[in-house]
Amino acid sequence: MSTPIASPVMIHMIEAVPDRLEGSPRQVRRFWSDEFKVDTVAEACKPGVNNSELARRIGITPSQLYRWRRDLLKESEPHHIATAVKAQRSVVGVSSVVEVVIGDVVIRAGADTEEAHLQRVIRAVRSA
Repeated sequence: MSTPIASPVMIHMIEAVPDRLEGSPRQVRRFWSDEFKVDTVAEACKPGVNNSELARRIGITPSQLYRWRRDLLKESEPHHIATAVKAQRSVVGVSSVVEVVIGDVVIRAGADTEEAHLQRVIRAVRSA
């Protein structure tokens, strides 16, 4: 059994206020335009490009660059698909084949394939 204390005990209250430590960097969230993302992904898809170096140069992590690429391929809206296809056409350059990768499916189409037809094929692959 505990014995009662004869003298009163002083209790000190400590107030914790969450605040930024002095000298710590401020993290400002940045927003990138869709056009910038498409251009960056197109540059990353060029042969011989080091994605880590490209990401460092523009100030993002390599995982962010890979996420942009994945998100571009997963977009279901036709204008995003068309933008991604146009970006891939500019990457292909001298080749006459455009490759679109959706999951484990690769769609190869001639560079002269109409955009509307390619959009229908992409929709069919995604719905399968």
